Amino acid sequence: MSDLDTRQLRLFEVLYATRSVSRSADRLGLSQPTVSIGLGKLREQFKDPLFVRTPDGMQPTPHAESLIGPIRETLNMVRSLAQWRADFDPVTARRKFRIGMTDASHITLLPRILARVRNVAPHVEIEAVHLDAATPLALQTGEVDLALGLVLGMNAGFFQQTLYSQDWVCLAQKDHPRIRPVLSDMVYRTEAHISIESGTGQPLLEKALAENGIERRVLLRLPGFLGLTGILSTTDLIATLPRHIGETLAMNGRLQVHACPFHIPSFTVKQHWHDRYHHDKANRWIRSLCAELFLKGPTSPLFAQDGLEPDSRDDKNNRLE
Repeated sequence: MSDLDTRQLRLFEVLYATRSVSRSADRLGLSQPTVSIGLGKLREQFKDPLFVRTPDGMQPTPHAESLIGPIRETLNMVRSLAQWRADFDPVTARRKFRIGMTDASHITLLPRILARVRNVAPHVEIEAVHLDAATPLALQTGEVDLALGLVLGMNAGFFQQTLYSQDWVCLAQKDHPRIRPVLSDMVYRTEAHISIESGTGQPLLEKALAENGIERRVLLRLPGFLGLTGILSTTDLIATLPRHIGETLAMNGRLQVHACPFHIPSFTVKQHWHDRYHHDKANRWIRSLCAELFLKGPTSPLFAQDGLEPDSRDDKNNRLE
């Protein structure tokens, strides 16, 4: 076993989580042939196939199932040693924070985070990663430091802090020929729409449409918000989306923000982190920076004094049990 190193253990951990050579390659920033070669070395080391191709992906063998626990424990110890710091000084710190966020947050939140980080921590790097079903595990392992947004699958062992609430608006071009000055229910039902398929709040919108008996005439479906401003400003289409991203896009193009003519439940945007990193000085620093930028309401004296994040005014106890 002398040739077994942490890179191979990390490959084992990611293969177990993704059940896919290609997705493992993407997550690790490697080529698929490199991952396949690494898997071959693991099989040789452990004298077992470890992961077998099935219609449901690369499924672990019983031997792989017995190994995942010890391998995760080993990697967690290595990560703790690699990240050990007696203190965290943002002025001199040289490290990367990986923050999970939606593509809407790339437009609304990330510019402010980056500007503040560059101002107070000139050597710190920010990497934005997508929120997905693997985000809770990534927070637990330390692969992701913080997650911003509406994150599902958070169970015991996680902390969360409410930053702000999101309601919904409709966007259309300023000179829309049939919306003057208010977007009515009748116009909403008869006009053509753009649907943003990947929005984390999309299930709330779809449920509200069904409850109000509205069947939109969708002419364009987009995976995200890229290009939405240009399309709306040059067509008579309508988009229904959360207020923060809607108002941001409206400022960057010839768009008008309208109140939705029917009720859509609002949702809260929170920051999430794992209990393992609750007292970590670096993690506390990036959380406090996001709270300072986005938390609605007064800042607590404690936060002002030593950089601790204030508890959300909505959540008396923000630890998930």
